[in-house]
Amino acid sequence: MTKQKPLILVTNDDGYQAKGIKALTNSLKGLGEIVVVAPDGPRSGMSSAITSLYPIRIHLLQEETDFKIYSCTGTPVDCIKLAVSEVLDRKPDLVVTGINHGSNASVAVLYSGTMGAAMEGCVFKIPSIGFSLLDHSMHADFSTSEKITRLLSEKVLAEGLPKGTCLNVNIPNTKDLKGIKICRQTSGNWTNEFQKSKDGSYKDVYWLTGEFANDEPNDENTDEHVLARDYVSVVPVKIDMTDHNYISTIKSWESLI
Repeated sequence: MTKQKPLILVTNDDGYQAKGIKALTNSLKGLGEIVVVAPDGPRSGMSSAITSLYPIRIHLLQEETDFKIYSCTGTPVDCIKLAVSEVLDRKPDLVVTGINHGSNASVAVLYSGTMGAAMEGCVFKIPSIGFSLLDHSMHADFSTSEKITRLLSEKVLAEGLPKGTCLNVNIPNTKDLKGIKICRQTSGNWTNEFQKSKDGSYKDVYWLTGEFANDEPNDENTDEHVLARDYVSVVPVKIDMTDHNYISTIKSWESLI
């Protein structure tokens, strides 16, 4: 029997027309059968949001040998759920999301639709990677990023990932990358998150903005540190959010009632 080509499912949170997802699919050509199921418009900041109050629609936009593109009216996580459950004829060998326009390092992983989709791949027990470039521009240059997405996708296809673990990969906005660093998520938070202004009726409105406050700027093992020094950061992320170390500390609470 002829061995099936790997099936690679691709999505993002910037929409199927974004330059980043086009660069990502281009970098994956030749690795297997590629199916894109992506939102029909921007869905940034959706995290793991799902659609429950209205129906989701999906449209086949392009079909070629080993390549299909679908647009979906739902969120990035909806795209993964719908693709795995209804669209594909077999379970994907790899889920790849991005390339996001902008960083998903540190706590941004909590808000990111790109990483929400990658983590949903984990839920389906599929090796998954989320890619982001540290450039918010819709006209960003993804040529260097394509080399990284190809190399890491090949590696994960060949070796897999632990059950329940995906990769959060962030790429500096430079053509002179110094290498790849395996690291952890930086501890920090966003401050001054809103800019207040007035609408046409002179009522208050708020625009999301902010500055990142790094709690550990000198820790060489963190994603923000290596990114600032032009290294690609690779952070293994688990969908199990249990604080296993704290369980024993509060075990006595079981006797409260």
